Amino acid sequence: MTKAKKSVIEVQGTDISVLSKSDVDFISLTDIARYRNSQEPFSIINNWMRSRSTIEFLGLWEKLSNPEFKPLEFERFRNEAGSNYFVLSPQRWIEATQAVGITSKSGRYGGTYAHRDIAFEF
Repeated sequence: MTKAKKSVIEVQGTDISVLSKSDVDFISLTDIARYRNSQEPFSIINNWMRSRSTIEFLGLWEKLSNPEFKPLEFERFRNEAGSNYFVLSPQRWIEATQAVGITSKSGRYGGTYAHRDIAFEF
């Protein structure tokens, strides 16, 4: 397995980390969200993931790109999306559906990264 290479791009005066794995770019959603809310960027990401349109987009991307994707779990999230009680973190999405378009790691050097197609939608 090839090691991921990290680089940084500047967008509107904000540094955004990019991980390249096997010639595929994963862009930091955490860095993008930090532009809006520097104290709690994770809340921006979690709120984005609550939306039905986001869940449908992520599900379609995974169905097209990931043979290991679990469509039954996706359907459960899609049915709950948009309701007041629905909360979805990147980690929960990844664990439940075996998603590969988003990666997330907690801790000091962690963050949430998404395939460039998903990051551009974010």
